[in-house]
Amino acid sequence: MKLFRYITLGIAVSSLAFLGACTDLKENVYSSLTDETIDVTDEDVVSSMMGEAYAQFRFIYWSWNGYFDLCEECSDTYMTPKRIGVGWGDLYVSMHKHSWNSEQGHLEVFWDYAYACIGYANKCLDELPDSGEDQAQMRFLRATTYYMLLDAFRNVPLDTTQVHEAGYLPQQVSGEKVFDYCVSELEAIKDDLGTDHVFGYPNRYAACMTLAKLYLNYNSYFNASGTDYYEKALDEVNEIIEDGEYSLATNYLDNFKEDISESSEVIFAIPLDKTNASHNYLVNKCLVAAGAAAYGYTGSPWNGSCAVPQFIESYDSSDKRLTDTWTGGTQYKAIENSDGTYTPQAGDPIPFTDDDWSGTGYLTYSKKVHSIDNPGAYQQEGYRFVKSEIVGGDAGTYGNDVAFFRLADAMFIKAECLLRLGQDENTAAELITEVRKRSFDSTAKATRTAAELKGGSQYDYGHREYTGEGYANWDSSTYVSTTEGGSDIEFGGLLDDLAWEFVGEHHRRQDLIRFKLTDGRSVFNGKSWFCKDATTETYLDVFPIPKASLDANISLVQNDGYSE
Repeated sequence: MKLFRYITLGIAVSSLAFLGACTDLKENVYSSLTDETIDVTDEDVVSSMMGEAYAQFRFIYWSWNGYFDLCEECSDTYMTPKRIGVGWGDLYVSMHKHSWNSEQGHLEVFWDYAYACIGYANKCLDELPDSGEDQAQMRFLRATTYYMLLDAFRNVPLDTTQVHEAGYLPQQVSGEKVFDYCVSELEAIKDDLGTDHVFGYPNRYAACMTLAKLYLNYNSYFNASGTDYYEKALDEVNEIIEDGEYSLATNYLDNFKEDISESSEVIFAIPLDKTNASHNYLVNKCLVAAGAAAYGYTGSPWNGSCAVPQFIESYDSSDKRLTDTWTGGTQYKAIENSDGTYTPQAGDPIPFTDDDWSGTGYLTYSKKVHSIDNPGAYQQEGYRFVKSEIVGGDAGTYGNDVAFFRLADAMFIKAECLLRLGQDENTAAELITEVRKRSFDSTAKATRTAAELKGGSQYDYGHREYTGEGYANWDSSTYVSTTEGGSDIEFGGLLDDLAWEFVGEHHRRQDLIRFKLTDGRSVFNGKSWFCKDATTETYLDVFPIPKASLDANISLVQNDGYSE
């Protein structure tokens, strides 16, 4: 069980923090607990509000349609297709096809929880001393949340206090101002955060990671060139690697267990708990209901998300991350052990006859998928995401901690900066190789060279889908296919390694936008993949500001390229 030091007051205190992007011109009070009736300067109340700020950060990530979905559903690795005979589709299809608008549900969810987190942090900081660990933690959460808002929207309201006159409207500022604010805040709090490793709480090295992410993406955020910010990112991750006393976990999956508090690799985590902080719903979103038996899970999954077939094909067959991350083929019942734990996929095949493409009568996930929505995906189509440990009984993944930042990420950032700077490229290749070694039995297979990392991608890009109906119908006449490949992607080998290592870790959208084709377009826009077409439009690198937020705050201006 993972416990927070700060215990929340729940709904009572939650009424005290305003959403920084809303007008909040009139508040209906449903409780007698308000700013006037609660002493918000009381130490216990402030501690409770700090706990609520951490809770909102959890909600940002794992609320329904939250930050995980925002970063992954629009990528070339993971999708949630329309499931024929089941459901799904709608907003997930829009995310996959990059056809979203300002009413996309994912955007409003992220925006609201982000500003709720900022509101609680502001409320605490209005009362906390100007220095010390507590204020540094709140400033870290606030700055890291603003970094995520910057990454998604660029131009957002920037508010650093909850003390306002009646009728106040948060004012939108440029992305450059948000960037500068995040940098100044994180630099200012490094010393106060300290260097101790306390699970679930940020330290100096967590601040270094957020700074490194800001610097690494500066050029793509602001259509800039030059190498200054790669130098800055390199400085930040060098501090982590050299001074942070982190080490790679022995096993890749040690970073994705239910409890990762003992992982030597995790720099900053979001702790979850099945009873007190239950959020991670991936087990239900991904598996067929009958497939729960493969892990001894007693819940009833909903049969939604799966892998993009082209991504599965990009793996080296000897890369253990393929089977660590995805399950495909025939599924087998878990065996319960004497201590109450389960050994997954160790028993008899699981009977399942719906859309029985294999003709075996057993649940068999196919690598192939018909389409995202035309006609969609049949029930047994698509490899399923199982990287986050599935715990037997009724736990599933609901209590699984999140490794928000880990050492492998810092090592990859260092390698990328060295390659982009043209410095010490052999060291860059050695860093990627070191991370890969735990996932290969052969050192030769694990080894990557600088030339490979700087070269093209192995991903077989191009539009692919089968439009014919019928789970056994793979008629070539219904196959829609274009050939683009990945040879024109700069540093495409590194982009591949980023996907294999960090799939499902809120990485892929940002990486696809940062990496460019030789014609200057981002991979995010410039490449086609399963049911998603390439475009010359660049505005899609930034999401639209949610319509509900525009309606609530008349001072907000929509991002370029979007109608409202």
